[in-house]
Amino acid sequence: MLVAKNIHFCIQSRPIVYNADLNLEPGQMTALIGPNGAGKSTLLKILSGDIACQHGQILYNGMAIKYLSSQELARIRAVMPQHSQLSFPFKVFEVVELGLLSLSVRNPQKIVKEVMEETQTWQLKDKLYAQLSGGEKQRVQLSRVLAQIWADADTPRYLLLDEPTSSLDIAHQHQVLHIASKLKKKNIGVLAVLHDLNMAAAYADHIVMLKNGNIFQSGPAAQVMTSENLFHVFEHPIEVHQSISYHGTYIQSLPINRKNVSIKIA
Repeated sequence: MLVAKNIHFCIQSRPIVYNADLNLEPGQMTALIGPNGAGKSTLLKILSGDIACQHGQILYNGMAIKYLSSQELARIRAVMPQHSQLSFPFKVFEVVELGLLSLSVRNPQKIVKEVMEETQTWQLKDKLYAQLSGGEKQRVQLSRVLAQIWADADTPRYLLLDEPTSSLDIAHQHQVLHIASKLKKKNIGVLAVLHDLNMAAAYADHIVMLKNGNIFQSGPAAQVMTSENLFHVFEHPIEVHQSISYHGTYIQSLPINRKNVSIKIA
């Protein structure tokens, strides 16, 4: 299990994350939601080890993150940040191979091909990464991250995704979250920062709501994603509906002109 206890992080004495507690179970997908500036990306960076934990404790499978070497950490968690920059003229296949640099795995070429086929990027393998569209780059980066945790392992592992559906069209948004959801069967816990509330409701088992650096609510998606909670967090009228025809929950926001606009997730 990935456990965060009493995480507190400040920048110039201003709290960005305040006394946050979070548990991520292997085989569970958790979505971090909240308005801009709520502290979602900062919390994810702290959990991943990209930002040093100033106060509190982070445990990976019972081991404090501060005692794990970068190579040990790479074996149990993979991270996809919001933005990834490459200054070298790598081909797409080479970018995905970077996910295996810290690992010793059998059949690395097989793993690279499998993850690229999963993300529908295999046809791009010989192209230069810099020549891809934003959405294509996003899926290639996902392939790189997946390669890091793709091989089966006895130890629980974790995938941390910061806005993985940005720059993607609706079909590829579903594809990415479907892939992430399938990883649960590999004894992997998935934590994703998401802005699309319908996507969070459709794919996440567990929801963590952040506002002003505080965790306002945390729990099963069906219990946490209520109109009252969403209104409190986003300060905007939002309705939550259960739909048999759409196989679950859909979120309906109410524009300022009061004409209802709903997006239904099949």
